[in-house]
Amino acid sequence: MTQIATVEQILNPQYAIVSVPRKSACGHDCEECAGCGVTGAAVRAKAANPIGAAPGQKVVVQSDTKKMLRIVALVYLTPVVLFLAGYLLTALLGASVGVQYFTAAVGFFAGIVAAVAYDRKLRARGGLSFTIVRLF
Repeated sequence: MTQIATVEQILNPQYAIVSVPRKSACGHDCEECAGCGVTGAAVRAKAANPIGAAPGQKVVVQSDTKKMLRIVALVYLTPVVLFLAGYLLTALLGASVGVQYFTAAVGFFAGIVAAVAYDRKLRARGGLSFTIVRLF
C-alpha cells in the first residue's frame, strides 16, 4: 500500500518518524455532502529512510499490503463472523431467540476484544512498518 506522508523527525540515519493521514471511506469531499465534522487525523509511525529524507518533506511511503489486509480482516470481519457463528450455532442447537441474541452479542464482543488485543500487540512490536520510497 502506497501513501503520502510528511517527515516529522529524524531518529537516526536509517529511520524517521512520519505522519501518515488516515484514509476514510468518504474521501473528505465535504463540499459534496453535508459534512460529517471529521477531520483527517494522522498516524505517526516509524519508517525506514533509505533516501535520506529531511524533516518537513512530503514523501511517498510504502507498507506491507498483506499485513494491512490481515489487520483489516481482523478488525472488521472477526466480530461479524463471531456474531453470526454464535447466533447460528445456538439456532441449530434449538435455543430460544433470547439465548441466540445473547450468544451473538457475546461473540461480537469477543471479536472486538480480540481486535483490541491484536492492536495492542502490534503497537508494542512497532506497529505497521513503513518504508520511504521517494520524495513526493
